[in-house]
Amino acid sequence: MDFELRQKGALKYLVIPSFEKTHLVKHGFSTRVGGVSRGAYQSLNLGLKKADEKDRVMENYRLLCDALGIDMNNLVASDQVHGDDIYEVLLQDRGKGIKRESDIINKDALMTKQKGVALVTYYADCVPLLFLDVGTPAIALAHAGWRGTVKKIGQKTVSQMVKKFGSHPENILVGIGPCIKSCCYEVDEPVVQEFKRAFSYLEELIEDKGGGHWMLDLVKANKEQLEDAGIKPQNITVSHYCTSCSNDLFFSYRADHGKTGSLAAVIELI
Repeated sequence: MDFELRQKGALKYLVIPSFEKTHLVKHGFSTRVGGVSRGAYQSLNLGLKKADEKDRVMENYRLLCDALGIDMNNLVASDQVHGDDIYEVLLQDRGKGIKRESDIINKDALMTKQKGVALVTYYADCVPLLFLDVGTPAIALAHAGWRGTVKKIGQKTVSQMVKKFGSHPENILVGIGPCIKSCCYEVDEPVVQEFKRAFSYLEELIEDKGGGHWMLDLVKANKEQLEDAGIKPQNITVSHYCTSCSNDLFFSYRADHGKTGSLAAVIELI
């Protein structure tokens, strides 16, 4: 099972078929294709903290929301710091981080069980984690770079959904979106040591390239920790796309040498 590429006009985006089949959410994961931004941010940059023109970024949001059938006024964005803090979004938070100033700071995961709240998290190589509890129902998004992966933000998001919403892990569907894969993600000794401390199965996650460098599998690290949290393997959809390999379709911090736009995951209960 994989994410599915869709197109509306010039805009391209991805959806998770298992999420669609529930008829519980509107959702999508953006590409870099079909927006109005220019230069390094061409063309569907959704990062408002980039050195991009705000009007262009807002038009990009309008285009994506139009494709997903989501009201822009419902969007709530996270302020990501590669941590493991999780924020429960309420109706009164709508607009924060997009249409108005936000007091949601230092949060790398958002969750809600309220309808009409569209969660937004940002990426440009880090691992997007999308959650849908079909029982409660409830939704969540988590941003898992290598630091968030080591801190097990995916596992902690599941725990918070259980604690706050009464979710049962066996009822939660997860999408692991486009990110930098082990084919392109080279790391050094300090990062490997962090993973060694966090994961007993380190050898499954790394490939030694010699000279103090390893290729690291962030997808496997996140999938394994989610299964450890009680998510059924058959309920996890993994995108085959590597953001670095598919740099024509996705922004990639590594492939774009640090100056790039932001992709976004968006999800809303209906």
